[in-house]
Amino acid sequence: MAKLQAGYLFPEIARRRAAHLLKYPDAKIISLGIGDTTEPIPDVITNAMGERAHALSTIDGYSGYGAEQGEKKLRSAIAATYYADLGIEDSDIFVSDGAKCDISRLQVLFGSNVTIAVQDPSYPAYVDSSVIMGQTGLYQQDVQKYGNIEYMRCNPENGFFPDLSTVPRTDIIFFCSPNNPTGAAASRDQLTRLVKFAKDNGSIIVYDSAYAMYISDDSPKSIFEIPGAKEVAVETASFSKYAGFTGVRLGWTVVPKELLFSDGHPVAKDFNRIVCTCFNGASNIAQAGGLACLSPEGLKAMHDVVGFYKENTEIIVDTFTSLGFNVYGAKNAPYVWVHFPGRNSWDVFAEILEKANVVTTPGSGFGPGGEGFVRVSAFGHRDNIIEAARRLKQLYK
Repeated sequence: MAKLQAGYLFPEIARRRAAHLLKYPDAKIISLGIGDTTEPIPDVITNAMGERAHALSTIDGYSGYGAEQGEKKLRSAIAATYYADLGIEDSDIFVSDGAKCDISRLQVLFGSNVTIAVQDPSYPAYVDSSVIMGQTGLYQQDVQKYGNIEYMRCNPENGFFPDLSTVPRTDIIFFCSPNNPTGAAASRDQLTRLVKFAKDNGSIIVYDSAYAMYISDDSPKSIFEIPGAKEVAVETASFSKYAGFTGVRLGWTVVPKELLFSDGHPVAKDFNRIVCTCFNGASNIAQAGGLACLSPEGLKAMHDVVGFYKENTEIIVDTFTSLGFNVYGAKNAPYVWVHFPGRNSWDVFAEILEKANVVTTPGSGFGPGGEGFVRVSAFGHRDNIIEAARRLKQLYK
């Protein structure tokens, strides 16, 4: 723990926002920083959760501890909805309280005596959980990296996909597509190369597909669309950004039975042991909501929510491009990755907060490869998005 930097990225942003409000108590701040959803959960989903909650007040409807791996109906629905024809069965799926929590459980599974690689930039939880597990060396301030982590640079020059020929072998590869923060979705060819790389090196890919529903082109929505991926990858996913479950907490991880450690022992068997030891299962009320999400009406409602945020994304993209900025991502993700060449990301963050009362996220918080960028989130009420666009145009006109 002592090796961790002073603060996790998003609490640090919250601290700076609070300091700004202390200085300017009348400021009307619009937050386009942390990726937290803002729109109400659709009725078809909350109705199901409400019915399950009420049932708990009856003799016939009450239930206590559930299966640690999750209710079979929900696991079967996830398999049928997202992994049809991909060879994933309900027994491969572990329902959880969210992808972020599962990342930490996977870290417990891997232990401290492993080497890891991450996209640079990437979601901070991969690196920070690795530091907590003791997998890394000390933080090197001059290069803004931890020792014993391979940072796979992803930038506009390489299409936000790392040059794997320059990446040394590691035990674990964290890979998020569409990527948070860049918004880049890996192509089928790129993921095929990644799977081959993992096979050649005996690595395990931890594939984060939390934003897959935002993909609007032919980019794969699951690593398991790639032949051979079940032998080298696990996949984490979540209802958070589809159904507004950031507070409800419900996700899942797929650990295929084909995935084996080097000694032939099934990875799923050990992960199940960890889940049973460290977790009592996702809330039965949340799981009722998850099952409703995967009904025909629920899927339509989730697509409507995702469509709303994608429209917000278009407004943000149009704003920055009209001002002459180069922007990336956005097409397949609810994030816009804006380039401020030659500038310090935290300085840009401070400038936008100070002069426009808009919170963004400094790119360097996602790794050294994010320096010179800011991430702008499309999670917001439409009127706030429009007002933020107006303020940004006034600031950078």
